[in-house]
This record gives sequence, structure tokens and C-alpha cells, in this order.
Amino acid sequence: MTRPKAPRLGVRSLTKAAGVLIYAYIFLGFMVIPCFNTLASVFTTVNPDGTRDPLAVIRFFFAGNMGKYVLNSLKLAICLVVTVNIVGVSIVLLTEYFDIKGARILRLGYMTTMIYSGVALVTGYLFLYDSDGIITTFLAELFPNINEDWFSGFNAVWFTMTFACTSNHALFLRNAIRGIDYNTVEAARNMGAKPMKVLWKVVFPTLMPTMFSLTVMTFITGLCAMSAPTLLGYDSINPEIVRLAGSSTADEAFPQARAALLSVILAMFTIVLLTVLSSYERKGHYLSVSKTKAKLVKQKITNPVANILAHIYAYVLFIIYMTPVVMIVIFSFQTYGAIRMKRIDFSQWTMLNYIGSRDYAYLTSRGTYKIREGSISGLFSNDTTLAGIKLSFLLSAVAAALACIIVVVACNYIFRHRNKKSGMALEYSLLFPWLLPTILICYSYRTFFNSDSIFYVGCTNLYYEENVRLLIIIAYTVVKLPFSLRMIKASFYAIDEELEDAAKNLGASPLVTFLKVKLPIILPSVLAVFALNFNALFTEYDMSATFASSYGITYAMVIQSMCAEEGMYGYNVNASGRRCASTVFIMLVSGLILYLVYGVGSRDLGERLDIRDRRRKRAERIRNIFTRRKAGASL
Repeated sequence: MTRPKAPRLGVRSLTKAAGVLIYAYIFLGFMVIPCFNTLASVFTTVNPDGTRDPLAVIRFFFAGNMGKYVLNSLKLAICLVVTVNIVGVSIVLLTEYFDIKGARILRLGYMTTMIYSGVALVTGYLFLYDSDGIITTFLAELFPNINEDWFSGFNAVWFTMTFACTSNHALFLRNAIRGIDYNTVEAARNMGAKPMKVLWKVVFPTLMPTMFSLTVMTFITGLCAMSAPTLLGYDSINPEIVRLAGSSTADEAFPQARAALLSVILAMFTIVLLTVLSSYERKGHYLSVSKTKAKLVKQKITNPVANILAHIYAYVLFIIYMTPVVMIVIFSFQTYGAIRMKRIDFSQWTMLNYIGSRDYAYLTSRGTYKIREGSISGLFSNDTTLAGIKLSFLLSAVAAALACIIVVVACNYIFRHRNKKSGMALEYSLLFPWLLPTILICYSYRTFFNSDSIFYVGCTNLYYEENVRLLIIIAYTVVKLPFSLRMIKASFYAIDEELEDAAKNLGASPLVTFLKVKLPIILPSVLAVFALNFNALFTEYDMSATFASSYGITYAMVIQSMCAEEGMYGYNVNASGRRCASTVFIMLVSGLILYLVYGVGSRDLGERLDIRDRRRKRAERIRNIFTRRKAGASL
């Protein structure tokens, strides 16, 4: 009797084993272990006498002022939930539900926060409302007793973030309202319901799932706020974590462990909120609609007084949103003297804040004038600014591309193994970074990889000199994986399984099927996700500040430091003007990205093929016209 032959290790088995090893290497090495190292550091604190005290940081938390940062962040998050929802729902209703004159123009104004955010947006508001800002200076002339330092601390952060955080409402709530079945609205009106009752009883219940998600997102945004509290002087969790991360035991007691504890507290809040959100979504709060869905028709406000008040409110919000944008654009073409005085001089316009350079003469302490060559320089003529732009462009593009590539490959595997545990495990591991605040991930990377003993990165210190750029790319990529997964996974549902079956029947391998059949279908969504990721990372400040290093100064960090050193020893005299030009540049880049996403990128494969055919026919007609003219001229 012959013994059965042992199965040989084929190519497929080796490929599967290699995939499992790569998955374990990425998930454990760059997601789980660094974060657990941060958690462990809280309980491995060493006192000045050299003894280990696991509860030292926790006792310090209750005895010191660390609790103040947590309470301040909670206060900001709760207040933002109220005001952001009020303003966010208002701008969507005014442009999508009610019949308001000039709704298209209003919508453009309300969506300006999508083309500039973070440091650029905060500096724009500072330019208007700071103690020497344009609007504050104007109000001080009218009302001499006004407090010119009103725009600082909690009030300034609350005001700025109220209008800065409505972008999600402008995107997601707008789509939710457009998806309402007008038949239900019309039926309620036919039954005698008044407009406000229809809005409260019919429209709002449909929006509740979206509103709940937006509320959780707003709360987390307020809790993890970084740019606004840092620039406007408000003591919250994230700026304190960054400050402690750069401190040492010579400056204060166990700063690294305190930063780790604050990061863990943020993670606990985030995990609880996301768990509540997931539980709510699983309940399936949906409103039944008719079989034939009708497009929503804008509702007229029949009460004349209410109609006038609604229009006034709509255009007041429009002015609040547009004033920083308009003023920044105007002052980006003003001289440094006009910008310093916050006065618009229509007789002098300059491109010096964008291109070119000029020498600056200043009076020294000895009473003599000194020339500082090239001290007045434009955005594209300043070496520091250009270096920040190039570095941010490179890091953002590489990280956005890596996130898309990883997610596309992962989604292809998930859909091929959708009923297996391996597919579910891969999906949940890619969503893992959503459970943790960004600051915790970045702080964990900074502390864990700042060593020469981490074997799975080749015993290389990733926080040392130029290696920090690779560390920033890894952090950017990991943070963007959950968002990319949610967006690209949705595009895979649009792939007809019959196309894949047909390719298999024709003998195509899985790789050829993916490249020739699946990828062309999902490509617009992938490019859109790449664009959105790049847009968010290009002006990102929170993560860059955590990895603060002379080799990792990104564009947002350059913008933030411009005015801090303006005019010092005759350097960077026009830093405010260059900052305005930088904000305009960011708006142009972001606007182009949004056009590619919601314009060109939103077209499906059929539309793109149709456009290509029309262009080819147009080119043929033009070619025929020139051919006939050439033939007529020869006769």
C-alpha cells in the first residue's frame, strides 16, 4: 500500500503566508505596539530617587492642573456641538430646503471653509479680530471703551471653530437633505401641516442618523482641537500634549508620562463616542419612502416677516464666512506698511508678497541704518517657505498615494473573502486608527521609534534627522487609512459581479481581472480619495507639530511661525503679507482639488468615455475644417 504524498508548498501558499506576515508586520508594528507602549509608559514612571511608581502620574493628575486641560477640552467640545449644529443646519436649510434668493452665491460663501482650514483659517480670523486686527481696530475707533483683546482664549476658539467646523454639514447634511423624498413632504402639506411642522415632523427625522454622526464628529473635533487653541491661547489637551512631548525631566516632573496619560484619556473618550455611534447606526433609524422617489422642491417661506428675517440671517452668515477670505485676498496684494497698519491703500498694489524680493533698511540701537538684503521676500521667493511647500507636497502626496494603494489592495481582498474571518479581520484592522486620536498615534510614534533598538525597522532611529520625514509619512498614511477604506469600499459595491465572472470565464487571472476590469471602475473614487487626503495633509498642523524637528518643518508650521518672527532683527519684514499670500495659495490648491473631486472626479466611467468621444469628434471636425481650407487655398 502506497503512502499518500505530502502536499507541496505551492506559489499560492507562499503568497498567502507572505501576505499574513506583511499584515502582521504593519498592523502590530505600526498600530498596536507603539500605542500600547504609550499606555505602558503611564505606569512605568520613575521618581527622582530612581524608584518606579506606577501611580505617580495618576496622583499628579488629580493633585495638579492636568484636569484643567481635560475640562477645558470637554467644555469646548460641548459648546461646539450646540453652535456648530445650529450654524451647520442653518446654512444647509437656507441653501437646500428653503427658497432663499441668491442661494448659489450663499452656498459658495458657506463652503469657503473647505478650501482653507487649520492654521490658514485661524490666521485669517486673527488677521480680522486680533487686538490690532482690521475689524477690531475699526470697532475700537467707533467704541473707544471696547476690549481690544477680546479675541483670545475660549471665546476666540469657540467663535472660530463654530464657523470652521461646518464643512461636514455642508457636505454630508446637504446630501441627506437632497435625498429626502418630496412625496412625503407634499403628503404632509396636503394633510394641512404647516411648513415648520413639516420640517420638524417629516424632514428632521430623516436627517437624525446624519445629525447624530455629525454631532459625534463635532464633539471629537472639539475634544482634539489643536490649531485654534495653540494660536489663540486656550489651554486644551492637544497643545499640552505637544508641549509636554518636547519637554524634559529637567524642566518639570515626568512630562512624557503626563503626555501619555492625556493621550490615553483622549483615546478613551474617542473609543466611547465611536462605540455609541456604531451602536446607533446598527439600530437602523430610517424613514420609509414611496416607491417612486421625487426630487425635493425648495419650500417658500410664506410669512413675509419670517422671510425677511431668514434672508437677513442668511446674508449675515455669508458676511461672516466671506469677510476673512476677501480681506486676506486683498491684503495679499498690499505693501507691508499697509498690512502692518491694517489699512487698505488702493493707490499701491504689489506682487511682492508672492514673488520677488527687496532690501530693507532699519535703524539700529546705535542710531545708524543697516541694510538687510532680501528681507522683504515673496511666497515663492523665500527659501524657508518654498522648502515648507516642497516638503509638505512630497510628504502629503506620498502618504495619500500609499493610503489609497493599501486600501485598494485590501478592499479587493475583503470582497473576495467577504464571508471569511480573514476579510473581516483585515477590515477592522484598517479601521483601528479611528479608535485613537491622531495625537496619540503621533506621540506614540515619536516616543517609540526614537530608539536604535526597534528591530523591525532595522534598528534605525526614525526620529533622528531626516528619518523623521519617513516617520511623518507613516503617521500620515496610518491616520488616513480608515477614511480611505470607508470611501473606496463603497465604490467596490458598484462593480457588477457578472463582469468579474465573465473575465474568469475568459481565462483571466485574478490580477488581470483586477487591473483590467475592477480598477477602471473604481478609479474615479480612488482619485477623489487621493485628492481629499492630499488636501487635508498639505495644510496639516497637528501631526507636524508633534514631530517638531528642524528636518520636518512642514508648510503649516512655516505659516504658523511667520508672524512670530516678523521684523525681528530686520528679518521677514513682510511676514504678514507672505502669510496672506500663503493662505490664498492654499485656497487655490484646495479649490482645484475640490473641482477635481466633485467635478471631474465625480464622473463615472460612462460619462468619461462619452466626454472623450465628444472631444475626439470635435477634434476631427476642426481637423476637417483646416483640411478643407488648405485644399481650397491650394486650388
